[in-house]
Amino acid sequence: MTRTTPSKQHALSPPPKPPCCELCQRDTALTKHHLIPRTLHDKPRYQKRHSREERLTAIVWICHPCHKHIHRLYSERELADRFASLEALQADPEIHAFVTWLATKPAGFKPKSPVRKRC
Repeated sequence: MTRTTPSKQHALSPPPKPPCCELCQRDTALTKHHLIPRTLHDKPRYQKRHSREERLTAIVWICHPCHKHIHRLYSERELADRFASLEALQADPEIHAFVTWLATKPAGFKPKSPVRKRC
């Protein structure tokens, strides 16, 4: 049995973890955000549009507040259809406004969730 060295990456491995969030550029703990949500990987619509390799490796490393904000704004289908690249996420006005604001905060800062009004 041969072992691969840690520096070698398998073709279906996620991209290497950067030193900071790919959206707000803060140096803090990072999470993997699948640009094509994993719940949609088995759907024929996304299997036709994206190769298996693309579905598994289309990942950006972002901080928890950025990750929560993205999922608060958009459904998984919207994310797969409209935001399947880092550039698309960065170009969205609502995400850009949040990221610009968050970038001024210290690394451990956690924004409060918006208050939901009861009817």
